[in-house]
Amino acid sequence: PGRYARSLASYRYGPATLKVDWALDGPIPWTDAAARAAGTVHVGGGEDELVAAARAVTGVGRPSPGPAAPLPERPFLLLGQQTVADPSRAPAGKHTAWAYTRGQAGLDRAGSPEAHVERMEAQVERFAPGFRDLILARHVMGPADLQARDENLIDGDVGGGSYAAGQLLFRPRPALIPYRTPVRGLYLGSAATFPGGGVHGVCGQAAARVAIAEARLRPLEEIFHLD
Repeated sequence: PGRYARSLASYRYGPATLKVDWALDGPIPWTDAAARAAGTVHVGGGEDELVAAARAVTGVGRPSPGPAAPLPERPFLLLGQQTVADPSRAPAGKHTAWAYTRGQAGLDRAGSPEAHVERMEAQVERFAPGFRDLILARHVMGPADLQARDENLIDGDVGGGSYAAGQLLFRPRPALIPYRTPVRGLYLGSAATFPGGGVHGVCGQAAARVAIAEARLRPLEEIFHLD
């Protein structure tokens, strides 16, 4: 229906994403022993650095976001070490890893991909000296690549939309039950609904509960002609 469609048209998307996969000649040599054994590592530095990186990505705290900016000098990375959790992911003695970071919408137009990747690898090198020497190969996917692979990832937005202001709670539009759509039997359970992409599976679980509850009420609707 038109009213519902128009409300979705104002939905705001989140930051763009740049992802790199690495083939490595050995495990990442983190200076912190706990990081060497972790399947996922959050690479960001101190509190001030995290805040600075977030502001650079979202534009919060700056007079005007202006055109798309390159990655922060020291970007925040979410890094996965598949072979730490499962050694069978690579040949004996070799390792794999991936990392992604977020940038302003239009990141593809803000400097070269090589420069962005250089900043990502420099950030890992800070906390794991010798990391660059282990890189055998890399595969890079920018925002446009991610969207080409999955049309739902608008400009590489893997978070299911912006979490700024009211959209943190009211996703994808203000509604008491955001999982229901005007189309009977059609429900929305993606990260575009509350509570978002940071709590994997909860959106789908909530949508399923609504669908089950309404399915149980349908026999009553038919008896009393409630629809």
